[in-house]
Amino acid sequence: MTTLDPATREWLAGHGFSVCNDMLWFEALTHGSRGEPRDYQRLEFLGDRVLGLTMADWLYAHSEAAEGKLAQRLNALVSKQTCARCARALGVSDHIRLGKQARDDGTHDSENVLGDIMEALLGAEFLEAGFDKARDLIRRVWRAEFEGATGHRKHPKSALQEWAAGNQRRPPVYEVVGTSGPDHARRFTVRVSVHKVGEVETTASSKQDAETEAARLFMEQFG
Repeated sequence: MTTLDPATREWLAGHGFSVCNDMLWFEALTHGSRGEPRDYQRLEFLGDRVLGLTMADWLYAHSEAAEGKLAQRLNALVSKQTCARCARALGVSDHIRLGKQARDDGTHDSENVLGDIMEALLGAEFLEAGFDKARDLIRRVWRAEFEGATGHRKHPKSALQEWAAGNQRRPPVYEVVGTSGPDHARRFTVRVSVHKVGEVETTASSKQDAETEAARLFMEQFG
């Protein structure tokens, strides 16, 4: 039977995770680069849903905002970027089980991987201890994000779309102009342009994140 490294078990318990079934947490922290039969992906799928329901319930109970505003905040609070920030705050990168090449490539600090493993840990907590314990853990880990500015401002792509329309400009156009890195740590370079205004390029670990950052930078430069 596979057992957790004692330091990893202590780390999980110290952050309030209910560690009983070692195999479950082994799986949650295992990246596909290890070439093992099971990695974090199935638990990530589950944890994503647990996080979404928890956040929707939390927002509904603490806000009188309309559906559109609630959805805006929900999307921001469960985004890969927010999950990755929470993972970094917990020190997740020190405990990810990676293949040597992936570790050398810096995959342990990939926003996508950190976000995915954060969700996988939530899925493991749900299976170990049930929804109420998983919900309480999420509220502890996400409290700073929930009480802070996350999701109060418009998503950069929405803000750029509205800016273009309000200034009688054509809609922004997003193009992937380059990719780099190995398959497990792919980097995407995206260009966003608005006709007769300008263009901006940026690179991130996913197409979606690159588009978001490009829109933000465009608004800083031209908005």
